Amino acid sequence: MAEKPTDHHKGVVLRTERISRHMVRVVVGGDGLADFATAGMTDHYVKLVFPYEGVDYPEPFSVKTCRETMPRETWPRLRTYTVRAWDPDTRELTLDFVVHGDEGLAGPWAERAVPGDELLMLGPGGGYAPDPAADWHLLVGDESALPAIAASLERLADRVTAHVLVEVDAPEDEQKLETAGDARITWIYRGDRPVGERLVEAVRALEFPEGQVHAFVHGEAGFVKELRRHLRIERGIGMDRLSISGYWRTGADDEAWRAVKRDWNRQVEAEEEAALAS
Repeated sequence: MAEKPTDHHKGVVLRTERISRHMVRVVVGGDGLADFATAGMTDHYVKLVFPYEGVDYPEPFSVKTCRETMPRETWPRLRTYTVRAWDPDTRELTLDFVVHGDEGLAGPWAERAVPGDELLMLGPGGGYAPDPAADWHLLVGDESALPAIAASLERLADRVTAHVLVEVDAPEDEQKLETAGDARITWIYRGDRPVGERLVEAVRALEFPEGQVHAFVHGEAGFVKELRRHLRIERGIGMDRLSISGYWRTGADDEAWRAVKRDWNRQVEAEEEAALAS
């Protein structure tokens, strides 16, 4: 019997669904998720593992072993995706994929996925859930943040105030968002403008309610940087009240963005500290 892998989970596609013009939902399950567990966050994520076709990988397969023993150009590619939902009773994991035809790696896989296909993944990680002690919540993002925003809205208690601003290409990319909270949901249509430009304008124009906010702002790194500076410096919100990060960056794939993200974040932090000290 083959040794059980220790660094990844294996899901089997159960069903797929196109939930908007540019988003496909894939539900995976199976015995390979027996050890999968989340910790109550609404931004849990997994790193999907895509081995190269035609490459002989060590058995039993392990991402760690591949990185220790194989040339870098053959390492399996990783793509980070938010957990839209996890049901430990049925052992079903739901992932939503932004798709644009043949563009990218995971999106095309999701469009072609059929029941029985296998999906390897690392994780989950995560660190945010709406603070029940907050007076109100701010949820902001592009399509890549929609799964976490949707999961966060489902966690809000009855009549809790939330301002939700989501940027998508066009009305056909909207989704139905469920919540018991008092959520003011604004869909912003990008059109032919750069990703996040309209979103930044909308957040700047928003009249913030009184009281302590807990904010979640994620998506393309360029607009996230602008909004981070706006929220921290102009609105005076502390980092302890912010979950804010660039999920992706225009012109870079996941590997390229991960390679520079830590240094990029340090530079952003240094610029903010200098601005706050001036």
